[in-house]
Amino acid sequence: MKKAMNIPIILASTSPSRRALLTNARLSFSSMRPHVDERAVEAPFIKTGATPGFLAGLLSRAKALDVSKRAPGAFVIGGDQVMAFEGQPYSKPENRQEAHAHLRRLSGKTHYLMSAFAIARDGEILFEACETAALHMRVLDDAEIEAYLACISDETLCSSGVYQLEGPGVRLFDRIDGDFFTILGMPMLQLLAALRKLGALHD
Repeated sequence: MKKAMNIPIILASTSPSRRALLTNARLSFSSMRPHVDERAVEAPFIKTGATPGFLAGLLSRAKALDVSKRAPGAFVIGGDQVMAFEGQPYSKPENRQEAHAHLRRLSGKTHYLMSAFAIARDGEILFEACETAALHMRVLDDAEIEAYLACISDETLCSSGVYQLEGPGVRLFDRIDGDFFTILGMPMLQLLAALRKLGALHD
């Protein structure tokens, strides 16, 4: 895949996982860190009961717009993922004790990952989408949880669901319904289709 019209593509993120997804798809892009206080952006909407999908889209737009204002002419991709459990956004654990408690709550139950992206140019949103995946965690006892926590990185420990499916986290699940890229944090098929439609790339 190549850029069309020599218009740069910028990922509004320095997330290693999102960068890897775009790199593996052979997209030519650069990345910039968005100057967005995510908690401040979402706080007013959480108070009014906004859905996790809405929050994922809100944060994606905020990131894309922030970087697009600093990168005139470029197609800027913002992305975000929100985890939902029992109908509510589920926050990331701050330490190992909280991670253990999170996994105990999720054990034997289904939670959802909402992954959104937005494409902006010159301060205007051109396209946005949000996809959902359902993850069914198998029943875990305390010994299994502790053994799992002992083998994961600090980065994984502080992720929303305390797992990365690319690693040992896949062993936590009975079934997964949804697109794998959505689970990884960027619905790549929808993103590539949107970039083609906007003339940002061709195959």
